[in-house]
Amino acid sequence: MTQTTAGKVYLVGSGPGDPGLITVKGRSLLERAEVVIYDYLANRKFLQYVPQGAEFIYVGKKGGGVHAHTQEEINGMLVAKAREGKRVVRLKGGDPFIFGRGGEEIERLVEEKIAFEVVPGVTAATAAATYAGIPITHRRFTATVAFVTGHEDPTKKTSNIAWDKLATGVGTLVFYMGIKNLPTIAERLMRHGRDPETPVAVIRWASTPEHRTVTGTLATIAEVVAAAGIRPPAVIVVGEVVNLREIMNWYEHKPLLGKRIMVTRTRSQASDLVCRLEELGADCIEFATISLRPPDSWEALDRAMAEIASFDWLLFTSINAISFFFGRLHDLGMDARNLIGVKIAAVGSATAEALRQHGLRADLLPDGEFTGKGLARTLIDCGHGGERFLLPRALKAAETLPKMLTNAGGEVVIAPVYQNVRPEGREEDLRAMLEEGKVDMVTFTSSSTFTNFMFMLNAGDHEDAATLLDGVGIASIGPITSRTIEEAGIKVDVQPERYTIADLVAAITSYYS
Repeated sequence: MTQTTAGKVYLVGSGPGDPGLITVKGRSLLERAEVVIYDYLANRKFLQYVPQGAEFIYVGKKGGGVHAHTQEEINGMLVAKAREGKRVVRLKGGDPFIFGRGGEEIERLVEEKIAFEVVPGVTAATAAATYAGIPITHRRFTATVAFVTGHEDPTKKTSNIAWDKLATGVGTLVFYMGIKNLPTIAERLMRHGRDPETPVAVIRWASTPEHRTVTGTLATIAEVVAAAGIRPPAVIVVGEVVNLREIMNWYEHKPLLGKRIMVTRTRSQASDLVCRLEELGADCIEFATISLRPPDSWEALDRAMAEIASFDWLLFTSINAISFFFGRLHDLGMDARNLIGVKIAAVGSATAEALRQHGLRADLLPDGEFTGKGLARTLIDCGHGGERFLLPRALKAAETLPKMLTNAGGEVVIAPVYQNVRPEGREEDLRAMLEEGKVDMVTFTSSSTFTNFMFMLNAGDHEDAATLLDGVGIASIGPITSRTIEEAGIKVDVQPERYTIADLVAAITSYYS
């Protein structure tokens, strides 16, 4: 086929909704996309993989709702953007060629001599059944399965579906887009010989935190769905395999399923917390309230490093301090070998683990309380209070640690290695999400994440903030952060006994259980 342009279109199946189910190739194409044209059923979290400056075009079509664009308009967009020489990713929910109208889009590209590729995706039929604990084939029950559109107009005089053969000729039936026509689907299957007691499952928003399943029989499922208020998008599974859900249902037992939890850490820091929460079923909203950057001057650290041998201890109270500290060391042509003879203390296990990434082990950790106060108390109790300390830290930070050591006779040299700044441009989004009840819990891992959150919330007074946060759970990493929150008149609902991300996640899970 001869192409008339250097542009190219990639039809990419994004899977059923869980961001982890997109293929490696699909994600790779998103990371190089110049234009992304995406559907209602394609999870917006995929867009974080796309380079800055890329063009996003939403063409979502909701069942029974208003279409953002007609199919013909979408086809035209693909052609137009490719003719501009762009690398276009057409991101579609599920698989492009299974009730995704991908074939129609490809036909238009072929007609216009536009280069294209198709990347398959996990289709909703298999994903929905799997996440509901239903194997759509099983040796004891059936060796056949059929995928059927449930979107036919029930007023049509004739159907394109051979209901007489389908009803009894296939073991498992999976209907796409069939909620509106569910009563008709059930009636036709029963009329053509399917047992009214055949089990049926209806799965909405499969594999996402909004995932929900209801079950019944052909005779009852329409009433069950209506009573439960199930709306599109949903998949209908008909067959004896639905009974296996009683022993194979795994996803719906996740303790945080359906909880929308806002994570206010910087994007670079958020990944561990987000991954742990999402593994437990939570829908995480990444909303960084702080951004990190180097200090305006490195003078204090550079001067300290020139006399590093004069220090007894190097103190690290955060992973950020470690990252920026070693970044500066490398800029100075130095590395861990320059720290020979200096003992190192870390504020907690996570900070100690970050040190190990640089080939170093902490000589001392707090005895029990992973805070600056706990670290200072442990140093003093171990007889080190009167020694000389270098403390690389944020430009603005709590003074408890240096004050306690100074009072114990020590000398503390503070060297700012990074500073917290407040991101701009998303204040309206934050307020809107809270006003619309789209957040179940907000997590704060430092006092600065909360302080900036309040500023971005534009809460002119504490009463206004309390109103916006009414019914929203507040999770704090530890007592210092909790004190800052409570001083603003906001109740802290969750605080772990140990001040680590793993313990914070465990405390959140316990709160909801």
